[in-house]
Amino acid sequence: QVRLVESGGGLVQAGGSLRLSCLASGNIFTINDVGWYRQPPGARRELVATISKSASTNYADSVKGRFTVSRDNAKKTVYLQMNSLKPADTGVYYCNAVIMTSDLVVRTYWGQGTQVTVSS
Repeated sequence: QVRLVESGGGLVQAGGSLRLSCLASGNIFTINDVGWYRQPPGARRELVATISKSASTNYADSVKGRFTVSRDNAKKTVYLQMNSLKPADTGVYYCNAVIMTSDLVVRTYWGQGTQVTVSS
């Protein structure tokens, strides 16, 4: 049984920074691609950034140059460093991971989300 837990959200003023963490636990053999998504109020969930197992990264245009995704495989943790935050970055941030469990089955998992609120 695999669990993803996000943390690090909160309330910050525009221009500030937050670092989100996504910790994976459970019967994990390997963690492949991981993505950070966000869902603004009243809007659809959107992809923010991804990081592959080899640490190759991609970003949504709206966050390029401001957000950085990284991973620590030994700690089974993926981070999202968010700088120069804007009110438009407000939303619930979710972690999504493609994980192979010890039975060699690959599944996609979601965390429960962490709220980020950026005030103007």
